[in-house]
Amino acid sequence: MSEQTITIGNKEFSVACQPGEEQYLQAAATMLDAEARTLLGQIGRLPAERMLLMAGLMLADKTAAAEDRLRVAENELSRLRAEVQSLRERPAPAPERVEVPVVSQEVIDAMSELAARAEAVADDIETRSKATS
Repeated sequence: MSEQTITIGNKEFSVACQPGEEQYLQAAATMLDAEARTLLGQIGRLPAERMLLMAGLMLADKTAAAEDRLRVAENELSRLRAEVQSLRERPAPAPERVEVPVVSQEVIDAMSELAARAEAVADDIETRSKATS
């Protein structure tokens, strides 16, 4: 066992802990000390037992609230995981069918005829402009 001295609310306490757990003890003592200092700042002087009781209850309240938030977050995480799994297992959507209008051969032929006439007119204009120059 390792013997550690911790300070809670300006009071020193000697506490035993397992070897290697000193940092956890110091972290817990720091949290408890912060609550005790808050109490001392609000109320003033308190007997050590009352100060420790109240600081412990304040930490327990914070812990209960954190556990409630954790439970809500875990439930939401479970719901989201189930939704993701459901989406992964769902078959892929059928490909969307896109219909392209078909241009009839008559229209293609008419457009080709118009293009040929336009080229003939352009050639005729070009020939006349060269002859007049």
